[in-house]
Amino acid sequence: MHHLLLSLATTPTPLPTPTLREGISEDQVTPGLLGFIMTAFFVVATALLIVDMVRRIRRVRYRAQVEEDRMAAAAAADVEAAEAAEAGAAEAGAPGQQARGGAAQGTADDGTDPAQDQRP
Repeated sequence: MHHLLLSLATTPTPLPTPTLREGISEDQVTPGLLGFIMTAFFVVATALLIVDMVRRIRRVRYRAQVEEDRMAAAAAADVEAAEAAEAGAAEAGAPGQQARGGAAQGTADDGTDPAQDQRP
C-alpha cells in the first residue's frame, strides 16, 4: 500500500498543452490595440491628476505659510505699537500722574472725567 502511494506521489502527470477552442482566434481573447490604448489613456490621466494634486497641495501649504508669516508680523507690529504708545503716554503724562494701560488715569473708558461723574 505504501509503495502504491509513494509511486503515485512521485510520478509526474503531464499537463495538457494549452490550446484555444476551435473557432476562437488569439485576437478574440487578448485586449488588442483598443485595450492598450485605453490602458495608456488611464495611466496618462492618472499621472496628470497626481501632478495637478501635488501642485495644488503645495500652493495651499505656501498660502498657509505666507498667512502665518503675515499674522506673526502683524502681531509683532501691534506689540511694538502698544509699547510705543505706552512709552509716549508715560513721557507726555502730567507730573504726579502715571500711565496705566495706555490711557491716563484721569479719564474713563468713554472719555469723561470720573471725578465729574460723582453723584450725591
